[in-house]
Amino acid sequence: MKKTVFITDYPWPDLDFEHRHLEAAGLRVVAGRSAALPGHEIDAIAARERPQAIMTCWAQVSATAIGHCRDLAIVARYGVGLDNIALDAAWAAGARVTNVPDYCVEEVSDHAVAMLLAWSRGIVQWDREVKRGLWDPALARLRRTRGLTVGLVGYGRAGKLVARKLSGWGLRVIACGRTAPAGDDAALVEWMSLDALLPQADAVIALLPLSPATANLFDAARFARMKRGALFINVSRGGLVDNAAVLDALDSGQLDTAALDVIAGEPNPPAAVTAHPRVIATPHIAFSSPDAIQELRERTVDEVLRAFRGEPARVLVPPPR
Repeated sequence: MKKTVFITDYPWPDLDFEHRHLEAAGLRVVAGRSAALPGHEIDAIAARERPQAIMTCWAQVSATAIGHCRDLAIVARYGVGLDNIALDAAWAAGARVTNVPDYCVEEVSDHAVAMLLAWSRGIVQWDREVKRGLWDPALARLRRTRGLTVGLVGYGRAGKLVARKLSGWGLRVIACGRTAPAGDDAALVEWMSLDALLPQADAVIALLPLSPATANLFDAARFARMKRGALFINVSRGGLVDNAAVLDALDSGQLDTAALDVIAGEPNPPAAVTAHPRVIATPHIAFSSPDAIQELRERTVDEVLRAFRGEPARVLVPPPR
């Protein structure tokens, strides 16, 4: 019998590329729909098809789903974060787990910088006002971007690119994270603790993975520590932020603006967040460009094919020691 690959979801128009390459290797492809199915439906498909490989983007791959797959070889994430996969269950089943951690760092860093500029120069606010019929330059209260202090919370691949892109503009860049930078990257930022960073930054950019340690990291207490009237940018995971806390910070003026590409509750985030007049929202698209998506698809398919050929993974997510 042919081995089965279950593609849970895919945020692009079709799966022609996946079908072509996986079926050419003698594999059978079963797919959910483009938008992620609810977890119980993913579980049901896994129980019915018992796939040897699971490829997933946003859908939740639960321990139950993994438990239905007796000969599971790989769980391959279309993306960076792993918070939608029951990792312990996958490792316990003997499956390898892979992701593509660097396919979109150019796009994500561009998106963060674009949100910073949109705020400092009032692009979104004044586009809205002009469309309402207001044309009064005297009302503008804009900022000189040069001289701002930008705080990067997380200094991985995307954080380092943000720092490099801002380095020539005369901004002060401060950063915190798990591992202090070395070499050329160390020269781009001032390294400090999160508690020291928050009150100094005119703009704070969240660039962290979602984990039990970072869930709701940005809560009422953290927003209260920030400089009054600051900008908060999140291009990482919605679960880093307490929605009620960010709304309270906006309503009180503690935050001037929140620029959010990701929001807890997506793909149906609370309207109170998305409709807030001082929220700039995009629908989890910081990763997106034709080049990035094609690279993502190619590398994820390659990991599945390598698993079935008995070759080592190019990017393996190992169990914790």
